Amino acid sequence: MATIQIRTNPKTKKDAQKVLSKLGLDLSTAINVYLVQIVATQSIPFQIVTENGYTPAAEQKMLKEAAWAMKYGKRYASSKEMHDDILGK
Repeated sequence: MATIQIRTNPKTKKDAQKVLSKLGLDLSTAINVYLVQIVATQSIPFQIVTENGYTPAAEQKMLKEAAWAMKYGKRYASSKEMHDDILGK
């Protein structure tokens, strides 16, 4: 067996151990399951998301579109004006 040493936040470790214990796993077994899945899938075996719940690519796209809209988007003086424009009045 090979040994892996990692550094992590003590609270994260403790919280993870609590969850894993409820699942009947210890931390070492869970990390081994994770590594086996990386090999099996040839990728991270879950979707990585930002704190907002989006993939990094989706979040970057939204930020880019928002920046474009702020720079070039149409502006309205009121919600009524916007509503009328949407309805073609």
